[in-house]
Formats: sequence, structure tokens, C-alpha cells
Amino acid sequence: MNLDYNAFSNSVLSAMVDDHFPAQTEFTPQLVLNSEDEQVKTHIEQELRTCSGFTFAVAFISNAVLTDLKVQFADLATKNIHGRILTSTYLGFNQPKVFQELLKIPNLEVRVLDQNADFHAKGYIFNKSDYQTTIIGSSNLTSNALIKNYEWNIKFSSLENGALTTKINQQIEAEWQTAHPLTSDWIDQYSEYYQSISSLKPKNVPVFQAEAKTNLKSLQPNKMQKDALQALQSLRQSGQKKGLVVSATGTGKTYLGAFDVQNFAPQKFLFVVHREQILNKAIKSFQKILGGPQSDYGVLSGNIKETNRKYLFATIQTLSQEKTLSQFDPQAFDYILVDEAHKTGAKSYRSVINYFQPQFMLGMTATPERTDDFNIYELFDYNIAYEIRLQDAIEENMLSQFHYIGITDYEFNGEPVINDQTPLKHLVSEERMQYVEQQLDYYGHDGDQIYGLIFCSRKDEAREVAKIMSAKGHPSIALTGDDSIQQREKVINEFEHGKLDYIVTVDIFNEGIDIPKVNQVIMLRNTESSIIFIQQLGRGLRKYPNKEFVTIIDFIGNYQNNYLIPIALTGDQSMNKNNLRSHVLIDQTIGLSSINFSEIARERIYNSINSSNLTLLSKLRDSYINLKNRLGRRPLLGDFQKIGSLDAQVLIDKYGNYHQFLLKMHDALNLSELEDHFLRLVSREFSNGMRIHELVLLKQLLERSSPYPQSDYLNELRSLHTYTDPTTISSVESHLNLSYFQPNDQKKYGSLPYVTVKNHSYMLDSRIVDMYHKNSYFRSLVDDALNIGFLNSQKYLSNQKFTINKKYTRRNVNSLLGWPTDQSSAIYGYKEKMGFCPMFVTYQKRVDIPDELNHNNIFFNSTTLSWYTKSPRRLDSNEVVRLFDGNKNDTIDLMLFVKKNDDEGSDFYYLGQVDFDFDSIEQQFRTIKGKEKPIVKANLNLRAPVDYNLFLNLTN
Repeated sequence: MNLDYNAFSNSVLSAMVDDHFPAQTEFTPQLVLNSEDEQVKTHIEQELRTCSGFTFAVAFISNAVLTDLKVQFADLATKNIHGRILTSTYLGFNQPKVFQELLKIPNLEVRVLDQNADFHAKGYIFNKSDYQTTIIGSSNLTSNALIKNYEWNIKFSSLENGALTTKINQQIEAEWQTAHPLTSDWIDQYSEYYQSISSLKPKNVPVFQAEAKTNLKSLQPNKMQKDALQALQSLRQSGQKKGLVVSATGTGKTYLGAFDVQNFAPQKFLFVVHREQILNKAIKSFQKILGGPQSDYGVLSGNIKETNRKYLFATIQTLSQEKTLSQFDPQAFDYILVDEAHKTGAKSYRSVINYFQPQFMLGMTATPERTDDFNIYELFDYNIAYEIRLQDAIEENMLSQFHYIGITDYEFNGEPVINDQTPLKHLVSEERMQYVEQQLDYYGHDGDQIYGLIFCSRKDEAREVAKIMSAKGHPSIALTGDDSIQQREKVINEFEHGKLDYIVTVDIFNEGIDIPKVNQVIMLRNTESSIIFIQQLGRGLRKYPNKEFVTIIDFIGNYQNNYLIPIALTGDQSMNKNNLRSHVLIDQTIGLSSINFSEIARERIYNSINSSNLTLLSKLRDSYINLKNRLGRRPLLGDFQKIGSLDAQVLIDKYGNYHQFLLKMHDALNLSELEDHFLRLVSREFSNGMRIHELVLLKQLLERSSPYPQSDYLNELRSLHTYTDPTTISSVESHLNLSYFQPNDQKKYGSLPYVTVKNHSYMLDSRIVDMYHKNSYFRSLVDDALNIGFLNSQKYLSNQKFTINKKYTRRNVNSLLGWPTDQSSAIYGYKEKMGFCPMFVTYQKRVDIPDELNHNNIFFNSTTLSWYTKSPRRLDSNEVVRLFDGNKNDTIDLMLFVKKNDDEGSDFYYLGQVDFDFDSIEQQFRTIKGKEKPIVKANLNLRAPVDYNLFLNLTN
């Protein structure tokens, strides 16, 4: 990054004197705090990405946030960038474990001030090439301080001669000289001291429902469980006899069921489960809630048949046997609860469910989405009483924190070795397993003892990995589908008692296994399903006394399916590549949990998103069927948006309109050719919501049979606080009479002027009006497309034609500028017309790009970008003179649109208006096809700095 001293000074003046001075994001002093829009942690991560060295002076450090930062420390180590941390033993806050973890970081020097120094500083200093950035204030290096707490910090940049920077550096150096270097011997001594003072501290053991050691009266449902119980009660009051609760693994489904049974107060209750191990734990949970004598609780499994009890807990294998089932009266139970209800597609479950006639039946599952043809929603009468998804449960502190670490799998000479076809000998090679062991040790775990699960892709790999890890001093056993239930339970018992560090498995621990002690989950396999990924991650999310978090270490190979990782972690099923890229753009937090990627792993996922076909018909069909099963009817685009699954724009972009997609699903009704053309126009051109003007007009015209006065239309637009300039209104009219479009598009849209203007009023073609009122299927699809447009419009500023940081194609820009006809195919790098000149920059060029387009655009900082004219152009060329004069005289608006590379598709981020830096203009020459051609270079000054995360991503 080039340092512009004037820009630096202006940024300081903007913050301290007058905000009219032009400022740059990376230099402007600012208040840094935790809010919905930002976190202190994000600023620290941003600065680490761009520093040449760093010094942290912090009194308190937590192992959780240190686990996150280790990813970036490792990235910095590959660039030979080192840092320092000055901390203390003040108040005995820092655990010995934290110092042990600090000692693992090779590019980090740590010194410690003792208790008597009363060191309570909180400062973060980042060295850049020719300046320094400091964050100083109230935030220690802990998760709460950097993510959650109400903290105040000032972030500012200074040159090395700045008086404030000099003073801070002097203070740190003085303390650094008096502090103890961190060594193993020092940690041993501190551990003894820490143990001696720990006995004097009040115990801070987390209390939570699943493990609370308390009396029955104090065991109460949490907030989300209360909401679910109320929803179940309302469902029954409406006369429904079945309901389904979708509840993420570890969120207390069993307790929720027990609370609802308590509310219902049945004479007889049946709990159905698929494994006896789960059955026994369920009985204990119900006893805590329902109380009563032991004789009220019975088991029906194997040879145990205590069928005359008030509360009967049965395994499906025993209950479904005809001789057993026939012993019961179909109305024997008032309330039946089916655990792991996604398994009810099996014949055994259906025979039981079809046999009994309870007053109410509740199904509970964490994963209702099915890959077979069974519809779990239909079985429970489409009554989804409540949903507790993983991300919501983490936000509500119902689960243990997790710290996901996405790093590259083993590489040889910088090249990926592990991919979809890697043979076993490479998967368990000495080099790879040594690398794996190093990473497990580096990122560590919470607590003193490892309780780790390792997921592999193959049985033979699992057995070999277990042998190798055991040989390396980590007692491990492999469990696969080949092992008996008895062997599995024996191994789990040894694991829970600390006799094993790792259980290595393939898929048998995806669900139904409850080991709350797990504090490390290792992914040594490809992500083939987002559902399975979450099931495996969920093995570590159970809370347990003194367990603060679980570390998830994902070894990301060169897999085609890497795009599934952000889908699984964020729950984003939109299949919208822009959405998925945004999840990978920066490390994210969910509550106090975090998602962290190394730079190469981030790039690998990014490339997977770019290269993958997320709109394969098979993938879209799965999303469609899942939603249809859930609703019990043909879904609309709005249903996808409401449920938060597939992005409607994905279907529109691929098929032109939703009817064409429904034809692929064999679920469409009849549309005439004209109806299909009109629906295509509305869907393809207006449902993106970038301009609401057409949506508003069409909605009015479809609902009325009389002409719609232009004055009324303009008044309605003004009431919506949007712009009504004559150019835009003319553009709306040309879009709706199709004169705007090129012949090919006119043909797709029916070559018909749908809207005409007569006597200053708008009229919609009578055939469309007639079809709209007579064909309910057509009407539903048109209304759906309009509603999607209004919904999408909320993402854009209504009073401006473009919204900064949103993405637009050349086609969108041409339309929104109000140009009379679509000329987007001829815009290329820039085009001046009607007082506007949009400039399109692809920051990272393809290797095979033609010489005449291969401009070396460079962001010098967040407000300055180098730019080039077309070739051949000279300083006195008419086009160049017109652009420079137009910008200088404020008669041409220059608008900048940038994308990272062509892999990101055809849309560009709008970065706002820009101005030429006239001092930077110069004539240059470039060799094009063997001939020297003139070209003009100039720097563009952005009127508003680029969002810093976006700036780092574009320039990475």
C-alpha cells in the first residue's frame, strides 16, 4: 500500500477537525466497539492481514480467542512476519493453559509482567511499511471483550515520528525490558502459584440444563424451549393431533419433550427411539422433569417388557414386532413421542405410527431434510410447531461454543496432495500424519485432557490413523460400521474415562451418540454433505462442566465440494455464489463461536465456489422437493425466500421465470405463450428489486381495469421516497413497452408493448389483464415475481439509483442509468452517455486476456485506483478530453464498478462516484499485437473509501 501523506493528514483532520476533509478508511481515527455492524476482533484481524509485525500489550488472554488468532499467526509465519505479546499475571486471570498455548506459536515472542506490576493495559500495535496503526482502549484479548462486551477503543494510524506513537512505543519497550521471557520453566512455576490461588477463587462452573446438579423445582425450560412449548400448546388448541419440532443436536430435545409431556399430563405415555443407549438416557431426563416413583417408568426393549407402566420407553426394533404391537390397544397411549423422527420413513416406524391412535403425537428431529422420497412433514400433518436451528441455538447459548479452524491439508512443495482420488498410502503417509499431529497440537483443545473425535472417509483409513496416532503417544481406537454395539459402547466408556485421546471413525457417529466431554473434532475427509458436516460438528457441541468450547479442525484438501463448507457452517442454502463468497470473505462469529480460515484454505473454498455448478438440476430438485414436502403444496418463489432456502434469483437467472423451472419439476400447470413471455419479462428484468418503479406500476395496472394517471403514479413513487426524474420515468415506460430491449430480448418477452401511455395515463394490455384475472396459476406466478421484487428492493437504497457495495452487471447499470436502449454488450471497460460514465474494472486479470484489455489496475489505498483509457487514445483525443473536462466541470458523473476476477461472474461491486486525479494523468504506450499503441493513464479518487473488508478481499 502506497502512503499518500496528504491523504494521511486529511484522514486525521477528518476525524479530529472537520469531517469534510477527504478520508481513507485505513488511516482515519475511529471509535472501535462491538455492535451489530462491527466487532473489535474484526479490526484486529484486518490489521494482522496487512501488517509487517505487531505488538500486543494486554493483561488478560483467553484460550478461546487465542485459538482463533492462531490461524492468522500461522499465515504470518509463512511470510516470515513475527509479533510480540506483553501480558501479565495480574489478578491471576490468565490460566497456565493460555501460556502453554502461547509458547506453541513459533513466530511469537511473549513476555510476562508479574502480579505486582498491576499491568492492566489493552493495546494492539501493528507495524506497516511506513506507518503504524494502534488500537487502544478497554478490550483485553478475550472473546467477550473482542466480540460481545460493550467496549470502547480508539483506532488510529501514525507515522513513526508522531509524538503519541513515540510515547506508546516507549512505554511498551520500558515494560518489555522488565518482563519475564515466557519459557516452559516459568510456566511450571506459575502453574504452582495458580493452583495455590485457585482454591481461594469462587468457582465459576457453567450451569446448564442438560447437566445441572440441582433439585427438580429449579429445572426450568430455557427461552427457546418456552417458545416451543407455547407453540405446541397452540397447535393442540387448534385441534391438531400431530406436530414436529426441528431442534439442533444438543439443544435439549429430550428435555423439551419431557416438559411438553408434563404440560399435557397423559394417563399413559410412549417414547419411541431407535437405540437402547438413547432410551436409558431419555428415561433419566424424563424422571428429572416428571418425577414420580421409579415404578412409573418402564422399558420395552429386547427381553425387557414392562408394558404396564405409566411412562413406557420402547425401542422401535422391539415395539414394531407384530406379536408385541398387537398386545396394545391402538388407543392405549394419550401421548406418543417419536425421537429421531427423520427415521420414520422405515417400515418399522410406519407400522407403529399407523397402528396407534393417540390424542397427540410429537416427532422430534435435528435433520428433517431427506435424501430419499419419504416426506416426514406429511407424516406429521405439515405441522412444524417450532424450529431451533444450529446457528440460533449457538446465539442463545444453548450449546457449547465452537471454534472452527479451516486449514489446508498436507501439501508437498507447496502443491496440494490430498484430493478426491487420493489413495490410502498417501492419506496415512508418515509425512501427512506428522503434519496432522503438528496441527492438532498447535491448535489444541480446551481443558487439560484431549477428548477427540477424528472423522475419516474410509474404514481402512480410520484403522490406520488410529494405529499411527497411538504410536505417536495419543491412545486411539477406530470404530466403524463393522464393530458391534457392544464394542462401540465399550470404547465410548473407555474414552469418557480418559483412557483414550481419540476415537477415529467414518460415519457411525453422525447422530445418536452423546459424548458431552468431546472438546476436539477433526475432519480428515471431504465434505460430501452439509447435513453430515453439521451432524459431525454437532458431536462436540454438548455442554459439559468446565468445558468452554470445542475446537473443530478441518483439513481442507483440493476437493471439488469445498463450497459445501460455508453452506454447512452458516446454514445458507441459497445456492447464490455471491452470498457464499461473502461468508468466506472474512472470518465470522456466531455468538461467541467463530469460523476461521487460513489464507490458502479460504482461497481453496473461494475457487470451489467459483468453479462449482450450484444450479445443477439435481441440486435444485432436492431443494424444491424438500420445500414442497414441508409445505404440502407447490411452493412459490416467495416460499423459498421466507424459509431461507434456495435464492429465487438463482432460479430466475437460470430458467427465465419460475414456470419454466416448474416444467422441469413436472409440477407446472398450463400457461399460454403470451403469459410465459410476460412472466419472463417481470421475472428477469424487475424481480431483482434494484428499481421498484416498474413493480409499483405493474401492481397498480394489474389490480385495476381503468387507466392509471401518471400524476398518481408519480405521487405513489414520491410516497415511497424514491426518485422520479424524467429520465427514469421514460426508462420505465421503454422497459414496459419493450422499446428498450434489443430484438433478441424483445422476442423472448413477446414483442408486445405491454404498457402504453394515452392521455397522460398508463394502460396495461387488456389480454394480460384478462389472463391475470381468469388464470389463477398465472396470477399466482406474476404476484409471486412482483413480491420477490419488492422483497429484494429492501436491500437497496430507494432514493438512489445505485447502492454502494451492492453488485450490478453491465446490463443492470445500462438499465438503471435510464439509457434509451440496451447497449450493455458494447460497454466493455467504460462508456460515456447522457452525463454518466460507468467504469468497469476487473482487478485480477486472466492470464489469457488480450493485450488491449490487460490494464494493470492497482488500488494504492482504499480511495485511489489507477485507471486506463481504451487504446489507441492520446491526451488530446476527443473522448479523453470530453471525460476530463466533463469531470472537471461536473457535467459527467464517473461511477466505479469493480470485481475481483472473472471467476466471480458478470457482476461488479459499485464503489461510488470517483474523480480524476489530474496531477496523475500521463500519456503512455503499450505494445499490442506487436505494435506500439498510445493509451492514457490516470488515477481515480473515490469520493467514499472502499469498505475495508471488501478492499482487502479485492486486493488480496
